Amino acid sequence: MRHFPGPVTFADRLEKSSALDKPVRVLAKAVRQRIRPGSGLRDLLHGVPTGKPVHPPLAAVSLGCWLSAAVLDLAGADSRASRLLVTTGIVNALPTAAAGLTDWSLLHREQQRVGFVHMVSNVAALGLFSASLLARLRGRERAGRILSYAGLAVGGFGGYLGGHMAYRQAAGANHAPQVSHLVPLGWHDLCALGDLPDGRPVSRRLGYIQLFVLRRGEAVTVLADHCPHLAGPLHQGRLVMEDGDACVVCPWHGSTFRLDDGTVKHGPATAPAPVFDTRVTREGNIQVRPRLT
Repeated sequence: MRHFPGPVTFADRLEKSSALDKPVRVLAKAVRQRIRPGSGLRDLLHGVPTGKPVHPPLAAVSLGCWLSAAVLDLAGADSRASRLLVTTGIVNALPTAAAGLTDWSLLHREQQRVGFVHMVSNVAALGLFSASLLARLRGRERAGRILSYAGLAVGGFGGYLGGHMAYRQAAGANHAPQVSHLVPLGWHDLCALGDLPDGRPVSRRLGYIQLFVLRRGEAVTVLADHCPHLAGPLHQGRLVMEDGDACVVCPWHGSTFRLDDGTVKHGPATAPAPVFDTRVTREGNIQVRPRLT
């Protein structure tokens, strides 16, 4: 008897398959060129103003509308209500796709492989629901319901892959260390001030945590070194000025953080970089502690 892989096995195989790498590269490059780094549109689509990725909640709206329409169809409710829900899901799918493509274009290749099939599934679901709406408007209610059920099945598969990306591959999750849990309260010795180069960020370790350390004269700035987007090494990034604020740019995907407080100036990161308070002892040693407020 032939064994068919379950959904987890299928998603795991997608991660490792290079069969779709060419269209993935072409599409990701096109999206990055179209929506430029540092633009207000890209930050909005990533969710920088809200501090959370906007694609998942937008996707939940469309899928929820379509699921509700299917429930009403099964219950034999007023067809106008089902048409309204299907229409709302279709209209909402446009900004959902824009946000999802923007996030997807700046993920690791394994995540992009799963995301590409996720996208194809959702495009197919959108096509089926669009056909369903057209059939309903023409008075073909039975065909419209069948197309909606098919669209919901395909969209549910796409939603499963989206969940795999979020929960198994940690796409969109905060990858910065939770310093309040990993570093005890109080001040901790880090290194001697004289051991740090002036004006060039370096990496130093404090217990389990890798830190971004920048000396500017007698002042020292310390952040968690792992970028919240996908854990890129911030100490290898560029130092820039953004609207009068000194910032560091992640070398992997261009997320930009204020040095003073770790806040996000530009995505794809939406969570801030954890920041540490610093002080220099009489002996010339740097001490740090997690900034809790």
